[in-house]
Amino acid sequence: MNTELNEILEKVSLLYRKYGIKSITMDDVAKELGISKKTLYQYVSDKTDLVHKVVEQVRQCNFKNLKKEPGVQCNAIEDLVKVSQHVNAVMRDHSPSYEYDLRKYYPDIYRDLTSARRKLMFEAMLANIRKGKKEGLYRKDLDEVIISKLHLVRIENLQESGIFEEDEIHSAKLFREIFVYHIRGMATMEGVRVLEENIYKIA
Repeated sequence: MNTELNEILEKVSLLYRKYGIKSITMDDVAKELGISKKTLYQYVSDKTDLVHKVVEQVRQCNFKNLKKEPGVQCNAIEDLVKVSQHVNAVMRDHSPSYEYDLRKYYPDIYRDLTSARRKLMFEAMLANIRKGKKEGLYRKDLDEVIISKLHLVRIENLQESGIFEEDEIHSAKLFREIFVYHIRGMATMEGVRVLEENIYKIA
């Protein structure tokens, strides 16, 4: 992706997160960027293409952060603490209207994003559980696949359940509790000790 397009997508992403996707027209984008629509259409074919490129850029950025190799001294629980820090940062920047518009008006893009996100989260959790078991921090009797899927379902169903208010769903506090609850459910006594040493890092 060339530098010019990357800068355009970053600015459009800010617009979408602030105002939602549906309300921002191509005219709005061109005006905000200080370029003509003709110039804008040199980079994208239409609004759907623009939305797709914005979503893909954000996805690549977030997934790259999640897939960063942990330090050699990090154990499985410390790895999850780092993940929670990244998730909290993402949630603070999250826009409910952006997600709503994406799901309602661009279902294909939303479905592809959800599928890719689900695959990454499942594989990351599976690898973390296996690592934690080898380190003696997680219980040996854990079914790795079932626990990974359960955690994924827990995260994905927050919004659909209707139990939590919108501000609760996107709060750092809720995700902190989810991570702590998740780790405690898997941890050995040694794992709980490591969690207690690191719990203050989960904002």
